Amino acid sequence: MTKHIIWDWNGTLFHDIDAVVGATNEVFRAYELAPLTADGFRAVYTRPIWLAYERLLGRPLNEGEWETLDAGFHEHYFRLSAVCGLAEDALATLAGWTGTQSLCSMAPHSHLLTIIESFGITGHFNRVDGLVGATGGEKAAHMAAHIQALDVEPGQVLVIGDSVDDGIAARHVGARAVLYTGGMTSRAELEATGLPVVDTLAEAVDHI
Repeated sequence: MTKHIIWDWNGTLFHDIDAVVGATNEVFRAYELAPLTADGFRAVYTRPIWLAYERLLGRPLNEGEWETLDAGFHEHYFRLSAVCGLAEDALATLAGWTGTQSLCSMAPHSHLLTIIESFGITGHFNRVDGLVGATGGEKAAHMAAHIQALDVEPGQVLVIGDSVDDGIAARHVGARAVLYTGGMTSRAELEATGLPVVDTLAEAVDHI
């Protein structure tokens, strides 16, 4: 029986795909690549993020190149994401769930706390964990630390996210997962995981 939902943030509750694509195009402008569309970005997106960048460039990153690209991405992303909003049905879905829920994100922790407070949704979560330190990696270890801090059994947890990495992280901790098409990953890649795939957050909760 599902008692707890762990939400992803970027691309799930927070509809920021335009900011992600825009920031990616900005940092790769110097490489003279053709600008990405949302679908073009989804075709190369993966975690760790540096592998997605290597897909874009068609070569391994040079020493120090990842750090430069990552810093540039976040500079542009923070600016562009200021005009992004929640997913269309995020508020209703958060309010409609009668169990407990938390937020586990690969976004920088301090930024995450500030932005969820700006939307007035902090009270929906009994725990919020963003990253402290390096960004861009895989979610499994972060999810494990998050769920260890919750007073809930993994088998009672449903993870809702927009990436294959969310599904991998859920399996890593022994939780169920539903994957959402509104974010960074193509439907085909999400479906290839064998996990349920939905087009709205409300549909995701229906899988409980």
